[in-house]
Amino acid sequence: MTDTIYSLFQHTTAQNSGRAAIIENNRVMTFGELSRLTDIIAATFPDQVSSVGIVMDHRAEMIASILAVLKRGARYVPAEPTFPTGRIQYMMQEAKVDFILTEREHSDKLAGFPTRLTDCEICGLDSPAREETDASTPASPAYVLYTSGTTGRPKGVCVTNGNVCHYARAFNHEFQVRPDDIMLQYSVCSFDIFVEEVFASLLNGAAIAIPAQEDKEDIHSLMSFVKKHQVTMLSGFPYLLAEMNHLPHIPDSLRLLISGGDVLRGVYVDRLLGQAKVYNTYGPSETTVCASYYCCNKGGLLADGTYPIGTPVKGSRIQILDSEGREVPAGSTGEICILGDGVSLGYIGDHPEENKAFERLPEGEVMYRSGDLGYLLPDGNIAFLHRKDTQIMIYGKRVEVSEVESRLYQCQSVEQAIVRAFTDENGLSYMTAYVVPSDQGIKVSTVRRELEENLTSFMIPEFFVKMPSIPLNTNGKPDMAKLPVVMKAGSF
Repeated sequence: MTDTIYSLFQHTTAQNSGRAAIIENNRVMTFGELSRLTDIIAATFPDQVSSVGIVMDHRAEMIASILAVLKRGARYVPAEPTFPTGRIQYMMQEAKVDFILTEREHSDKLAGFPTRLTDCEICGLDSPAREETDASTPASPAYVLYTSGTTGRPKGVCVTNGNVCHYARAFNHEFQVRPDDIMLQYSVCSFDIFVEEVFASLLNGAAIAIPAQEDKEDIHSLMSFVKKHQVTMLSGFPYLLAEMNHLPHIPDSLRLLISGGDVLRGVYVDRLLGQAKVYNTYGPSETTVCASYYCCNKGGLLADGTYPIGTPVKGSRIQILDSEGREVPAGSTGEICILGDGVSLGYIGDHPEENKAFERLPEGEVMYRSGDLGYLLPDGNIAFLHRKDTQIMIYGKRVEVSEVESRLYQCQSVEQAIVRAFTDENGLSYMTAYVVPSDQGIKVSTVRRELEENLTSFMIPEFFVKMPSIPLNTNGKPDMAKLPVVMKAGSF
């Protein structure tokens, strides 16, 4: 058995063929059935394939399609059907996809790309599956996830099969996945929580439960789905846990709650600690899902009311370094740098400056400089402080403020623009756009519509301020002290 995603899936399938792999409201698919569907879809591909887009609704066919791409030794490039058409097209073009796997209802957003439909009646579930061997290797790219980029363009992080297998082992080492475990599949496919939900579960023999859109509409509907299907593990942004924290109680089946993607505050989970194990996690997409874990039940809060990010996961190492690359003493602030089996291949396409964050050390190992600042606590855990640059977190998703600003400049009615990030009363980030209009009849609704063609909803500034000009300081740079601040109340 090689260290590839598909080979580990097949190994797990051999041991769990008749057990549930995917649970939906109206059907259950076993590991054996999922493996068969994967084979059928993979057999429809041309002989040579290297990169495949995935633009599908979340259901068993989507998971089988991803596994089929991996089986054929290719990488998948996921995008939600709800993403702006311009953003989907940019991603698929840069990733040079051979074709896009999709469904009939989404094909109109994919004009100009070759598509293949994966609706069950088209795949032919009753057709014989062609036997093929796993064409991937541990070094083969597994997927490309797009994050916000400093150049005004999103950038694609390329992660290998070996990286994902490493994380599946690290997850099992910490959380000891059981045969009766069921993971909620709640995250969008373009964020690496999805990778944790799907691969850390299936490769360790656990099932995933995929809610319908109506189940996600509010926290009560979601918890009803969790209770109905006896979900035991849930991974999400801190804001999801904060919603659960307000409930009188959560379903008894839940044993593990994982927070990732943003700072976890004590007030978000204080009532959950007595009901399940709660973990705070940390890790950029560039280092494959999570680089560190912290068990909140056994630990305590920092002075600012947040939880530490913990210690490195199995197979990874973290160093806190100064600008010269030297480790700083415990308690001193430095950049969080990550080494080990999770460090990915870097960014695809033309991103030479950003790829410098992947530093090859003299001994041949690659270290990722996260751009995050933190410090080592006396007990060996790590505390996260904030970003070094303009990158912020909005609803748990990374946003480069400069990318938003760059897109704003491209709007027809905008002559000049500056976007700045602020924090509300609870320390959560939001953006304000300062706009000098080229047309005095500028309408915010028109600017928003233009931005929505290329930016996802969480990347659009919450506030817009019309300015006669952008104030400059003596150095000719924008004078931040002269920009009005739009204050925002906290959400929790």
